[in-house]
Amino acid sequence: MRSVTLAFLVPLGLLVATPAALAAQVPTPVAACTVTDPELGELSGLAADDGHWYATNDGGTAATVFVLGKDCQVEDVVTGAIDPYDVEDMARAKDGTFWLSDTGDNDNDRETVALISLTPGGESTLYRLTYPDGKHDAEALLLDPAGTPFIVTKSALGTADVYRPAGPLTSPGPTPLRHVLAVRLNSTDTPGGPVPGVVGSVTVTGAATSPDGTAIALRTYTDAYLFPMEDGDVVGALSAKPVRIPLPNEVQGEAIAFQPDGSLLSASEGVGEPVNVVAGAARLVAPEPAPEKPEPASASDSTESSPATEGLPAIPATVVTVVVVAGVYLLFRALRRRKAY
Repeated sequence: MRSVTLAFLVPLGLLVATPAALAAQVPTPVAACTVTDPELGELSGLAADDGHWYATNDGGTAATVFVLGKDCQVEDVVTGAIDPYDVEDMARAKDGTFWLSDTGDNDNDRETVALISLTPGGESTLYRLTYPDGKHDAEALLLDPAGTPFIVTKSALGTADVYRPAGPLTSPGPTPLRHVLAVRLNSTDTPGGPVPGVVGSVTVTGAATSPDGTAIALRTYTDAYLFPMEDGDVVGALSAKPVRIPLPNEVQGEAIAFQPDGSLLSASEGVGEPVNVVAGAARLVAPEPAPEKPEPASASDSTESSPATEGLPAIPATVVTVVVVAGVYLLFRALRRRKAY
């Protein structure tokens, strides 16, 4: 987003949402390094693997991904032949393909938005999309474990609408989108962002999925919200209560990503801004391990625990009952016969 313009400020009383849990032991973001390359002055999308970080700028005149070392230095640039309108976020698929979210629409004047796939070799494909309910500005993209894209809109009112393609993507399209969920966020007092107060803390500016598919992150200018995900169910995940991680004092925080080890990356637009790391973030929403079930006792275990029956064959309970009843009956008759004599 090149500039932030708001027609109004939202009164605090208008925001009604389920508050996120602030984990008791949330790790503090730590600056890993500083982005100094002027070519990345509008960094708004991040992805990561074991060896590198990948970044894209807001806007742009080409489908471009910068390959960074983990010292924030640009090592390579991947560029496709497509001229986008306003790229706002990026996700990386399991096969290494980059997906650029050309979904920015500050003035709500686009008839279509788009996704752009970009291979590491520079091959790019455009997929146009249409909303079912009017025009939206969106700055967040995530992929589920199967590679299905989900677009999350940006709203100063604190309600982020989530859309996914209604069918397979076609190029150039357009493919219709389907509304699947609305996520509401509460305001926070975390400092930072270009818009002070309520609005900046509820406006979704980025999204990410953990590489192992167990967590989703949505971010605002000031905070990250982590949701646990099971079986690739994005809608179910975003319907749950999240854990909030403050990302304080980012000038214009728009980028977020998970590393393979579960740590969370966040970054801001602006030359000289850091890439911050929240160590172990994904573990905050990891499912509790299931308790171990005791192994059932075997017949041999029962035999060993009963020395009086060692070496004897097992006798069914019904047989034992019949024998006991017959013995009592015979004893009773014998006693009666003795009394008769």
